[in-house]
Amino acid sequence: QVAKPIRLISTFLHEMSHATACWLTGGDVKAIRVFHNEGGVTQYTGGWRCLIIPAGYVGCSFFAMVFVILSGGRKTATFAATVFTIALLTALCYSPNRTMVYLNLGYAIIMITFIVIEWFLYSPILQFVVLFFGVVVGIVAISDIHGDTVMRAVEGSDSHACYAEVCPCCLPQCIGVQWIMLAIFFQLFGG
Repeated sequence: QVAKPIRLISTFLHEMSHATACWLTGGDVKAIRVFHNEGGVTQYTGGWRCLIIPAGYVGCSFFAMVFVILSGGRKTATFAATVFTIALLTALCYSPNRTMVYLNLGYAIIMITFIVIEWFLYSPILQFVVLFFGVVVGIVAISDIHGDTVMRAVEGSDSHACYAEVCPCCLPQCIGVQWIMLAIFFQLFGG
């Protein structure tokens, strides 16, 4: 239960990665939702599914790497925390469910509080917070990829959709292995 909030924020980053890929490829996001059971869904139309489908796991790992890299300085950590807070609040405009509203508002308040503490009360603290998010979200992403795509391939999962629609020559578990290798590379590169 202690790890639940960070696992939920990892789910949020997963779903936000799908949404970002959708927007970048010309699609339209209808809803972003995170559920209490650590699942989530992004409903969208249009866009390039070849990039949107893998964007969840790969994007979550990528954002974790970016957090680790940006944690190195006061200004870069503030930039990372600000962009993260904007993403949390922006996602609330896309039909969120109750869990996501509480999650996003809670984390936005936490991030704003740490930004204020960093710039007006005590420094360095924000760098450690951003580093913590980067490392823990990266570990959760690797764990989720392993559990959700390598150990089992659930019909309807991202790896199964990737197998069915994007790369029919590669089994869902093989796609999961590729994603986990990429996630590990991102963590090593960020460190």
